[in-house]
Amino acid sequence: MTLNSKKNRIIFIDLLRTFAVLQMVQGHTVDVLLSNDYRNFDSTVFSIWFFMRGMTAPIFLFTSGTVFTYLLRLAKEPFLENHRVKKGLYRFLLLVGLGYLIRYPTFSIIDFSEVTPAQWTIFLSVDVLQLIGFGILFILILSFISEKVGNRDSFIFLLGALFFFGLWPLAAQINWTNYFPVPIAAYFYEETGSLFPIFPWVGYLLCGAMLGSYLAKKPLIFRTTQFSLKLAIIGALLIIMFAVIRSIEDSTENATIKYLAYSYGLISLRVGFVLILNSIISFISLKMNSIPKLLVLIGRNTLLIYVAHLIILYGSAWSPGLIILFDKSLNVWNTIGTALLMIVTMTIMVIVIHRLKIKNKQLVT
Repeated sequence: MTLNSKKNRIIFIDLLRTFAVLQMVQGHTVDVLLSNDYRNFDSTVFSIWFFMRGMTAPIFLFTSGTVFTYLLRLAKEPFLENHRVKKGLYRFLLLVGLGYLIRYPTFSIIDFSEVTPAQWTIFLSVDVLQLIGFGILFILILSFISEKVGNRDSFIFLLGALFFFGLWPLAAQINWTNYFPVPIAAYFYEETGSLFPIFPWVGYLLCGAMLGSYLAKKPLIFRTTQFSLKLAIIGALLIIMFAVIRSIEDSTENATIKYLAYSYGLISLRVGFVLILNSIISFISLKMNSIPKLLVLIGRNTLLIYVAHLIILYGSAWSPGLIILFDKSLNVWNTIGTALLMIVTMTIMVIVIHRLKIKNKQLVT
């Protein structure tokens, strides 16, 4: 691999991560603060924002799968000797632990006597951190299987994605609490309060894993317009598939067919949109020899930014959040201003932590 190709790949991945996390920060902020009086689908601006809000999680998850698998496969080592496997397992435990910690139901570490059923429901529900943690675990498992069957990453990851996508309509209809305790059942469907059960959401990570593996195996492909064009074509085909499925949904009165068409159509739209976005960003990166270091830092601190902005907005067991004071009460301009302030705050936090790390390293040396 040449130095230039490595730089190009880093630019592409960092741009993706930066876009994904900033989109999530502004989406959460606007959703918490904007008054219902301004949530009008007759407004083109709000409709576009609402659409992008719905695409934020697929973008974030796809990017997470891409980044992790790219680094895993870039090591070019057997699975059991790959240092990224150990890091992945650590990341799995960290993300799952943090996911529960930020929803901890009481300020007391061990006294749960005053925890309400609603608080237990919130605590045990599965959010994006737990999902990404288990998504990484599934990527590791499938990577191991792929190695045993001849390094067929694309095929194995595709099967995995189709499994989680394909079973989503069925899994969503099963009352999993009849078969598992609530903490486990929460990973399978939304009725327990989970925002991101593994069906279908792990599928988006596995789609990203396909791209990450492809980029690692073809170090120079990303420097070509052909790569961007392929992503755009696949994305466009999936969006066309969405349109066809939507027409089927509109033309039938059968409730089951409508439900299946809605579910699979939504998946096609989301994956197609994310691929087109990747195509655009990869094409832009072809014209760039470097990006500002600040964007790199933001892209590499997505976990820190995610946790910090959630605590500021929603609070924790140990601190109140903005939602208590301003829940859906601000006008458009105040909401936009606060969203920008949140992004600036997260950026300053990343800069300060980066500088502290540099200072500590200098003191040690």
